[in-house]
Amino acid sequence: MSTPQLDESILRVIDERALALEEQLNANVLFYVGRIHPAYLKPFRTFLEDIAANKTKKKDSVAILLETGGGSVQTVEKMVELIRAHYTGTVTFIVPDMAMSAGTVLCMSGNRIMMDYSSSLGPIDPQVLVKKNGEEMYVPALGYLDKVAELIGKSADNTLTAAEFALLKDLDLGLLRSYEQARDLSVELLKKWLIEYKFKDWIVHETTPELLGQPVTDEQRHARADEIARMLGDNRLWHSHGRFIGINTLRDILRLRIDDYTHDDKLRPAIRTYTDLLTDYMSRQGMKFVLHSPHVKLF
Repeated sequence: MSTPQLDESILRVIDERALALEEQLNANVLFYVGRIHPAYLKPFRTFLEDIAANKTKKKDSVAILLETGGGSVQTVEKMVELIRAHYTGTVTFIVPDMAMSAGTVLCMSGNRIMMDYSSSLGPIDPQVLVKKNGEEMYVPALGYLDKVAELIGKSADNTLTAAEFALLKDLDLGLLRSYEQARDLSVELLKKWLIEYKFKDWIVHETTPELLGQPVTDEQRHARADEIARMLGDNRLWHSHGRFIGINTLRDILRLRIDDYTHDDKLRPAIRTYTDLLTDYMSRQGMKFVLHSPHVKLF
């Protein structure tokens, strides 16, 4: 049974783990756990401002530990603006477990992405907030768009069934357009941030045999960003909105640079003890969303 004294002790240990991680990374450490939702933008802004107000603890760089099933890509865009307004140095995203969908897009805004063998990103299938039976819910957009494209193709081939025609006829065109816009925004943001931040220090070719050691051109940066965005947004490639994409696939198939801390005997235990302790505490308290920094009160 939880008591105020026990909670205080647990939170103190969590803060100590975060401070130890800050020392290792030479950056402010913050942990975002939960959906990426517009309602969390104001708390996120206040959270960053509270860290910035602590002049003796505020650093130029930040390491954001991220655990999320995804959410609103429009919210991601604003979050990146807020992060970059407060941190002019290196922005690192650490994925201890998973950062799916909009969380993957958010990771691509970092200068670095850190994962271990068990971490996962996901396809950038944008989720659109809709109301169904009076309740808010997120729905993955690409599955709807793919199905509509399939039905339109069958209509052109005169193979559309009466049941399929009824489905197509009853589609909400405004909602369908919002799916298209969310898809296009996800791709454009990912490409923009890869070029501006992730590829900022990509000076020479390191993996393409015929180009090894040659300078990287702006055209090549744009082409790589476009390729990564296209592959992460290809529903036919991943077959599932919830597909877990591990570090080997990201590096070998997408050829995306990921910093692997699997075999770092100091960093990996530091990340695990911090994140596991905080998420276990959240679970016992029934908390669905948490922002944590050792320098501000727990949100």
